[in-house]
Amino acid sequence: MTRFARWTAVAAAALLLAGCSDGSSGEAKGGAGDKDRPDSSATASSSGASPRLPSALTSQKLDWGRCKATSDSPAPGNAWRCATLKAPLDYAKPDGDTIDLALIRSQATGGRSKHIGSLVFNFGGPGASGVATMPAYANAVSKLHQRYDLVSWDPRGVAASEGVRCRGDKEIQAAESVDATPDDTTEEKTYLKDATDFGEGCRKSAGKLMSHVSTTDTARDLDLMRQVLGDRKTHYFGISYGTELGGVYAHLFPKNVGRVVLDAVVDPSADTVGHAKNQTRGFQRALNAYLKSTGQNPEQGSQKIVDLLKRLDAKPLPASPGRKLTQTLAVTGIVLPLYSEQAWPTLTSALKAAESGDGSQLLALADGYNERDASGHYGTTTHAQRVISCLDDKQRLTPEESKKLLPEFEKISPVFGAFMGWDTAGWCHDWPVAGQFDTPEVSAAGSAPVLLVGNTGDPATPYEGARAMADELGKDVGVLLTWKGEGHGAYGSGSDCVDSTVNGYLLDGTVPKDGKVCS
Repeated sequence: MTRFARWTAVAAAALLLAGCSDGSSGEAKGGAGDKDRPDSSATASSSGASPRLPSALTSQKLDWGRCKATSDSPAPGNAWRCATLKAPLDYAKPDGDTIDLALIRSQATGGRSKHIGSLVFNFGGPGASGVATMPAYANAVSKLHQRYDLVSWDPRGVAASEGVRCRGDKEIQAAESVDATPDDTTEEKTYLKDATDFGEGCRKSAGKLMSHVSTTDTARDLDLMRQVLGDRKTHYFGISYGTELGGVYAHLFPKNVGRVVLDAVVDPSADTVGHAKNQTRGFQRALNAYLKSTGQNPEQGSQKIVDLLKRLDAKPLPASPGRKLTQTLAVTGIVLPLYSEQAWPTLTSALKAAESGDGSQLLALADGYNERDASGHYGTTTHAQRVISCLDDKQRLTPEESKKLLPEFEKISPVFGAFMGWDTAGWCHDWPVAGQFDTPEVSAAGSAPVLLVGNTGDPATPYEGARAMADELGKDVGVLLTWKGEGHGAYGSGSDCVDSTVNGYLLDGTVPKDGKVCS
């Protein structure tokens, strides 16, 4: 089972779009200027603190050393150093047990005279490894690297930070045969049992950590990082789910917000069903744009894909030795190239091959999304994603409630609707711990301006979420920059207008007028 809500490497591919039309007659200075350079007098936030953290945590000295290779990624180059940060397991008991958080950093390349501080990245998911992703993303932010130390981390429950693995590789591959859109009572029982088994595997792997991996917990970790890194303000770049984390941080610690960019913005006003509808709508929009680009009528092209999926539901296609392309894997394979316009030709080739009876290309795309390598080893992003999101989300739909919603989901998208509709019941079915909130609180009165970058063609985090985040952050806090493009995310995707606006904000503190549009 896969939830299509996370940042992937393909989403960072450059899109060949440029040009810029401004929603204002000029730029405005404000917010995070050079007066917010870091100093060593870091203090805990008054608005976001539970019990005050002990100095043993806020004053800890990080032992930066050469980064090591992991089972999922090679060691980065000599410019990168890694360290371990101690954080409370439970922020309500700050003197109690601690957990280890894995950090990575590359110091600013332009010297100390123009050094601003740390720029901390979260690449989404939830569940993406910042330690693995940050070195690969450094070229895209080379201008920012001149004046910022690039910093990222594996949030609690992720990868090297006491990461969760809910089942083994053989179990994951076996679960690929589970139908994510059950057609009868037997398939429904199998689908729900698989969800129960997954949750139990997570409980056994995570133990007491499973109740302490919420977005709120991670936002508190982010402020602890600020203090230990010696930054007076938090300068932050959040992508996809990282935007939700950034919004929660701004709510908890508004006075500690420095220069914060949120790209591919999650809608903070949407609950579980709302998010599922948003994504269903977003991926159908992206599919329509793809079909138009190939000269097809979107309605007819979608129906052709629906017919293919029905055939796969009845009889999966052979794809590789010992494996088959199922209906669920085919949908996952279709989703991945929709993250980036540059990947659309790959989708054309894969669909053509599947229509001819060869499922290998769509299966390879699904494997890319599911982090399966040639040896059959799977990554754990989806495991962490589920543990974190099910702790965050209070809403638990029954299968009966989800089934009543299916006609509405299928009307939004004939291709993705049924999968996203069933997901509202299956994702956190029979979960071992209760969820914490219906929607995250991101109001941030008193915060410095936060720059939100919304892409009108974003499939995973539809554009409407950026405006919703701006509204919920509050007046004079949320500043919206719009890009009329395709793919998940906007910065580094081919728009000089977007890149120069974001760079101007992060490097010079230049806050654009709310409503600026890049086309």
